[in-house]
Amino acid sequence: MTNNKYRIEEKPLITGEKPEEAITVEKLLGWIFRDASIKDRLGEFSPQYLKYLTPFQKEPDKFYIRCIKRNKDIFIYDRKKNIAKPEEIIRQLWLKKLTKEYGYSLERIEVEKSVQFGREIRTKAADIVIYKKDRITPYIIFELKNPNEKRAIEQLKGYLNAEGCEIGIWSNGSDKVILYRPYPKEFSDTLPDIPKASQIIDDLFAVKKTLKDVEKKVREEGGFDLKWIIQRLEELVLANAGVDVFNEVFKLIYAKLYDEKEAKERRQGEVKFRKYKDPQKSYDIINDLFKNSIEEWPGTFDKIEKINLSPEHLQVCIGLLENIKLFGSDLEVIDAAFEYLMPEAAKTKKGQYFTPRHIIRMCVKMLNSEDKEYIIDPACGSGGFLIHAMYRVWEKDYENTTWKAKYSYANKYLFGLDFDDKMKKISQALMLIAGDGRSHIFKLNSLDARDWQGDEEEKEKARSELRPLLTHFRNFEEDKENQKTFRHFNFNLLLTNPPFAGEIRDQAMLRQYFFSKNKRGHLKDKVERHILFIERCLDFLKPGGRMAIVLPQGILNNTNTEYIRNWLFDKARILAVIGLHGNTFKPHTGTKTSVLFLQKWHKDEKPIDDYPIFMAVSKKSGKDNSGEYIFIDKNGRRVKSERGIFKNPNIKLDHDLDDIAEAFVKFAKKQKFSFCR
Repeated sequence: MTNNKYRIEEKPLITGEKPEEAITVEKLLGWIFRDASIKDRLGEFSPQYLKYLTPFQKEPDKFYIRCIKRNKDIFIYDRKKNIAKPEEIIRQLWLKKLTKEYGYSLERIEVEKSVQFGREIRTKAADIVIYKKDRITPYIIFELKNPNEKRAIEQLKGYLNAEGCEIGIWSNGSDKVILYRPYPKEFSDTLPDIPKASQIIDDLFAVKKTLKDVEKKVREEGGFDLKWIIQRLEELVLANAGVDVFNEVFKLIYAKLYDEKEAKERRQGEVKFRKYKDPQKSYDIINDLFKNSIEEWPGTFDKIEKINLSPEHLQVCIGLLENIKLFGSDLEVIDAAFEYLMPEAAKTKKGQYFTPRHIIRMCVKMLNSEDKEYIIDPACGSGGFLIHAMYRVWEKDYENTTWKAKYSYANKYLFGLDFDDKMKKISQALMLIAGDGRSHIFKLNSLDARDWQGDEEEKEKARSELRPLLTHFRNFEEDKENQKTFRHFNFNLLLTNPPFAGEIRDQAMLRQYFFSKNKRGHLKDKVERHILFIERCLDFLKPGGRMAIVLPQGILNNTNTEYIRNWLFDKARILAVIGLHGNTFKPHTGTKTSVLFLQKWHKDEKPIDDYPIFMAVSKKSGKDNSGEYIFIDKNGRRVKSERGIFKNPNIKLDHDLDDIAEAFVKFAKKQKFSFCR
């Protein structure tokens, strides 16, 4: 439990002989909720409500809490027997929230109300019941569950039918489902919230929401976790909706982004991405937002596409997404969600692993991206290298400028290519959230010039935007060939982590590369993909251009790849080689990798035979053997990963790449590299 927002500063319930033996509310909740983070288990409640929890010890090893409705002590935990009642904690928090936030008096609330099912003798106890103002007619019924329990609302439906009640709430402390029963045995989840004591149900659908309301909600919640939201969407709707989860989530994200953009121009900043009473109306409005996003940001979706979720399924999705703000949000949170969305099979088959952001930051710092430099990632994936290179330029050269100036830089100097359509969509979405979405991101196979040909709209656009950066040769025939094949470019900076998986056997593609030929000049039967990427990346750079590329460590170590190293020495100056830890790309792969940094020789510069190269090996990857991130507190102790942990100033990722980058900067200054002033 490390999120400061959810940390409870209380005096110990019991003072032990040693500080670590003191039992605090925080420690007690850790026992009750099986050491899970408070925010994960009680995310429904903002931090202010947790301060109301005042458990106490009545007898040795037994803990109780005072119920504000029943006015008596309720058992919650037996330390010796390890018996816990987490539902009671959730009930007390709901009682506080209903009285404080929703304005219901305790006189209108009953707990553990007996409910008889029809003519059956059996009865069950409803956890919380709210009555109408007459204090006789049941109005809202709560079914509360252990946080580990998944959604199972049939019992709640039974309560509503038995009591003739209009609204039912299922909650396990982190998730919530609101059932609306407008007619007997008819249920929907159209209600956007629980009505306050001063409201009627129709008021909820009439309330307009503004962008400021959404921003306030995000601040109160201490941010949001998009990966967690998508996981909830899968559990509640998407897994059984018969749709492509990846594409449908992306459609909703683009609809949400377009609505946020337009809300700034609308009167009072009203947002349209919200629940409406009629599911069909919700669908029509959200689908229109999505259609408009296609026009605003072309190239990600076909113009004929629509949202394929049913209106009823879409209602659930809206409820989980309407209170987040994507523009300007934490990109690490968004990136984690996108990585989760990518099917595991695709990652394994194509070798497309999301590059951890601390590795990207190291590369960007070492090569020092600058204003007016053209930057490319020919295997851009989620666009991490481009985004962080952009951020570095913004910090150095655009600190006191307008957003318009920042966006102008982004959509002029940044280019990304990827052969996978889903990765291109992820990259475009992140660039949209970080910048203005008009950066040059294209679905193209960087290795195969044939893929660049054709009259498709995107390929024509790509050729048009990349042509000004082609190298111009004095030889007419050579220049003409380059204009056709798009082989040689004048980029200043290249940062990439190409896919390792797969061997290229296509003879027409292999003919395009020097590395495809053996010592006799004959074409090889196959070449590993990443070897071709080395040659291709050098061709993207202008003389004096610099590059960072993630490669299997064997390329730089094995005797059978000596020919690659000799070729590199002839083409560029090796600036640095950083050996990455074996856990770096886990859980996807345990392949040992290195990052190669180099600078292409200038036009009239002769290769140097002997010069210093910066070498380092990372001993701390930031991950454990299972691929989980390792976070440590200010005392160096490992803490449990939880939602929002990236934003906690007292928590950091346990890695040494920042130190390596700093050491290289000193080395580069000593060597007087032109890009490191």
